Amino acid sequence: MSVSYMDFTSPSVQFSYDLSHNPFFKKDNRNYINSLSVNQLNTLGNYSLLDIYLSIGNVIEPHIHQNASELVYCISGAATVSIINPFTKELLNFPITPGQVANVPQGWWHYEIATADDTHLLAIFDAQVPEFIAASDMLRLTPASILAHTYCLDEAMVKETLAPITSTVVIGPPSGCKHSASREYTAPAAAVEPAAPEADVASPYAYPNLSPYRSNRDYSFSYPKRPPIIGNINYYWPFRGF
Repeated sequence: MSVSYMDFTSPSVQFSYDLSHNPFFKKDNRNYINSLSVNQLNTLGNYSLLDIYLSIGNVIEPHIHQNASELVYCISGAATVSIINPFTKELLNFPITPGQVANVPQGWWHYEIATADDTHLLAIFDAQVPEFIAASDMLRLTPASILAHTYCLDEAMVKETLAPITSTVVIGPPSGCKHSASREYTAPAAAVEPAAPEADVASPYAYPNLSPYRSNRDYSFSYPKRPPIIGNINYYWPFRGF
């Protein structure tokens, strides 16, 4: 989306920016994130990005962006982008190497793991300022008693397990983590090729069958047919603008 309200004759108009001047998070010299939004580049429009550097085994912690979709592009190294499809209740892992992308729909739970040293990722968002809601904040701020009661867990063990999480992690494991030093890193398994498409569902109440489009081996995408309109009722359709 272009910036229609911008006075391009103003001396305050910005056309370039050095992302190194706007660090978002830094774990160490090999694991850090710089950011760019309309707050730094006022002609940017409805886009923003994170410039991500990771060493092997480091993770952009599980999180959501409730106001933006995210396109992850691999510049160097290698990473696995993992997402949970909330409609199929599946965890999907998409390995990417230089020149490849993985897309995370708006609001979907996801995380990225570097599977090689010197990994450089570019995360592009369709929002001026993407919102970052981290799992570490949900875990440390939700009372252990609620977690234990809700999921039938031992409250004392929940408190002990979550006690080390005292702030937003962003890039994990946190510096000084005793467990990560002795744990051998294993890359997550890639998403498997989906089975043959199911037969069309006659009922207009059913969600469209998206299973043919979940493969990490085929990046092409085609939209399923729109469900029928009966009377004055336009049944649920997950893609806006159609």
